[in-house]
Amino acid sequence: MSTALSLSADHAATLSSTFGADILLVTEFRGETSVSVSPSRLREVALFCRDSLGYDLLLDLCSVDHHGSDPRFEVIYELLSLKGNVHLRLKSPVPEDNAEIESVTDVWATANWHEREVWDMMGIRFLNHPDLRRILMWEGYPHHPLRKEFPLGGIPTDVPELAFTEEAPLAGGPFVTIPTEGNTEVREPRARTAGEIPTKATFIAEP
Repeated sequence: MSTALSLSADHAATLSSTFGADILLVTEFRGETSVSVSPSRLREVALFCRDSLGYDLLLDLCSVDHHGSDPRFEVIYELLSLKGNVHLRLKSPVPEDNAEIESVTDVWATANWHEREVWDMMGIRFLNHPDLRRILMWEGYPHHPLRKEFPLGGIPTDVPELAFTEEAPLAGGPFVTIPTEGNTEVREPRARTAGEIPTKATFIAEP
């Protein structure tokens, strides 16, 4: 076991002993340690990770939509100790009927825009965020485009004088996959251009 993995596993054990039942699960996969945390204690765990375990950088914050499961959402925090070069992942489940969790912007400043993006794209609110506005879509847009029920072509919206209020014409587009017998490289959407309708021979040909 590498030193970094050993340290992250030790830190996960420390979190488990410190926060007890609020540490829901600890997993290790391909050299990475993930710790699932009760959302009610997430901010406390984040502070402990920064102040007691040395995780001084939030590399990334994102979310997952486990559509059809309960709880539906999960917020993911990728932490790094710059001094020890140790990575640790925190996860926190968020239910659909109460899609909110405490902000960690006062723990790591880098959380600010990441939390805004998760709110914009997934609809998870971050309590006590200093400026929780949309960051990609416009204010007043009624949907959250990374939720799994959101169609690839978008949803028409009645927002006058704004772009992207109609469904996108995706038929034959470069980012739309078509069931084929081809290999992975041939099926890759970027292998086609918009409007191109490849033949079966193209699909099954070796690159």
